[in-house]
Amino acid sequence: MTSVRTVMAYGKGGTGTRHSFPARVLLALCAVAALFATATTPARAATDTATQTAHLADRLRANPVYVTDQLPREIPRSTAPKFAELAKRTGVPTYVIVLPSQSTHGTGLLAAVHDRLGEDGLYVLIDESTVAEASAYGVRAPADDAATAVLYELPYDAGPLLSFQRFVEVVAQGSEKAAARAEAAREKYGDGDEEPADMYIGPSDRRNQSFLTGMLLTGVPLLILLLVPYVRRWRRRLPGAARKQTTTAAGTRAAPGKSSPSRTRATRWITPALALTAAVTIAVTATLTFDQTRSSASPPPRAVDLNARIDRVAAGLAEDPVYADPESPRVLDDRQLTRLHARIRHFEQSAGGGPVFVALVPQLAEDESAGDEEAFAAAVHDKVGTDGVYVVADPLGGYIDVFNYGLRLDSLDLNFDLPDSITYGDDRADEADDHLLGERLDSLMTVLDKAPRTEEPDTFGAPYPVDDPIAEDDLPPLFATDFWPGLFMGVLAAALLFGLTAGVLRFVRRALLRRNPEPLPTEALPLVSPTEPSESYLRQTARTELLTLAAEFGAQAREGSRAGEGSLPGDRFDAALLLVDGNPEAVRRVTDPATLVTVIVLARAARQALAGDKRNLCCAVNPLHGPAVSRHHLRVSAEGNSRRLLPVCALCRDTAVAEPREVHQRFLTLPAPGGQGPGRVPYEEYGSPLSILPAGIARLVDSVRESVHVH
Repeated sequence: MTSVRTVMAYGKGGTGTRHSFPARVLLALCAVAALFATATTPARAATDTATQTAHLADRLRANPVYVTDQLPREIPRSTAPKFAELAKRTGVPTYVIVLPSQSTHGTGLLAAVHDRLGEDGLYVLIDESTVAEASAYGVRAPADDAATAVLYELPYDAGPLLSFQRFVEVVAQGSEKAAARAEAAREKYGDGDEEPADMYIGPSDRRNQSFLTGMLLTGVPLLILLLVPYVRRWRRRLPGAARKQTTTAAGTRAAPGKSSPSRTRATRWITPALALTAAVTIAVTATLTFDQTRSSASPPPRAVDLNARIDRVAAGLAEDPVYADPESPRVLDDRQLTRLHARIRHFEQSAGGGPVFVALVPQLAEDESAGDEEAFAAAVHDKVGTDGVYVVADPLGGYIDVFNYGLRLDSLDLNFDLPDSITYGDDRADEADDHLLGERLDSLMTVLDKAPRTEEPDTFGAPYPVDDPIAEDDLPPLFATDFWPGLFMGVLAAALLFGLTAGVLRFVRRALLRRNPEPLPTEALPLVSPTEPSESYLRQTARTELLTLAAEFGAQAREGSRAGEGSLPGDRFDAALLLVDGNPEAVRRVTDPATLVTVIVLARAARQALAGDKRNLCCAVNPLHGPAVSRHHLRVSAEGNSRRLLPVCALCRDTAVAEPREVHQRFLTLPAPGGQGPGRVPYEEYGSPLSILPAGIARLVDSVRESVHVH
């Protein structure tokens, strides 16, 4: 303006030298042009980075590593010595700046800081996640190749410190190796089809790990306890399964498929021990495999890290009611700043007014308040110690929030009912680099001037608590959260798998039996024979008894016993074989129930004789009951008092004594012969050798031989 006034003075013929008319006209035109240029130059066309650049240059002049205090949750300031130690390994002077990514986006910050600082070296800009930019000025360092290697070689969650460590490692290798490494990384990961594996897991991943551990910890041991005994029994029942033939000291055969008592006692704990071993192994393996304790590479901040920015802002507001963050681009020019100060003073002196504090500070998820403007304002108010209106204006995001502490203003109205044009801005604010914060703060002061006063001082409520910055990245213990539901689901999964496996094995066994049928051990048959057995039951039992008898005869022969042809067991065995054409497998083709019962009785009597029991009588009430113990008069019908003296087993004898009128119900009945109707008839009414059974096993053997014409 001084130059303009001087020109105008000369033009008016003041104390200066007199000029000709053309000269005066030329001077006047120059003055008008200068005034027009001054009037039409905008106050601020974009954000100003000069203050930011100067601040950072001053910090680097004092220390070549500068770590912001605005990212304590991701990069605490206490990590600065680690960055400094790594920077020394590059082999060249290295200057490191750690700032939020929004503060440096598209500003060419490194070049500006280098020009301001005036020192050659390797300049590295690091944001909250990785190495954002690197440039070498006046030194030989493969900055671009090192940054490329970091970009492609490390996963996104590697963290700033590890990213800088990898950057330094590549720089120290020299230009040739760094270029080769960057090219290799670009070829491997550049197309995006393949990416480095993540280094950290999140809380949801830990819950999945806990759930899986719980499922395995109950599912696997329980499945072992259920499946191992089942499979053992299933294998014993497979066709061709070996049956151990053992003989006691008295010459009797041990039960098929049974182990000796000593062996049973020795092996009964194998399955529980195996299940316990599996549980311990799963618990130990899960603990060693899922050993992550944190979900982020960021180290826990210290108290000084969390308080650094609050202390800085509070100290600035104690000296000036408008604090502009020097690490961020400047968004208020001198004219806007002067006007804002004037309006703050006017509001403070007005009726019902008071102090206004404006903090032009970024609000980030990585800061001490986790990006919560309310928590930030409350912390700053607590540090400043003065009531008033606290305005938080984000120079990066462009948002404005207002909080009243102790003035006679409606706090809720100020915080929630501000026009959106002030709080969020309009389309023009979105397009402007400075978000038009100067204009919007001026509009805010107008709202404050016109805001109705309350009778009593009001204070905005306490802020919602933010996540604990020290423990927010800690993962929950493995044996917690979803571990307990996993235990329950493990039980269900084990039951389901057991059911599916049992079904498959049952199907396999049936298929094998159809191809190569084998008898069941006699111990697997019902202990109490039915009074009304079906034909299939009799056929299965007859086949089982014949094959078991054949196996016992084979064992006796191998041991040198003479219980063969001509002996009591041999005669009974031969009589049974006569009924099936000499082949135990032929019993499957027998359809006459009485013949099947005769085969069963003779086979059991032969096994009884092999064991040393030479009793000749069988229970006449139900031959399937086995040997008789005595003879007893029995009522054979519900009508009348007709009685017969018959050999009976112990159970039928006791029934005849205790309930004589009920004993006739225990007589064995068989399906009607020849398919003559669905009814059943007493076994003695069949026209077969079985009717002679009350006279004894010997008479039955003779009757069978006579029926097939064998003498």
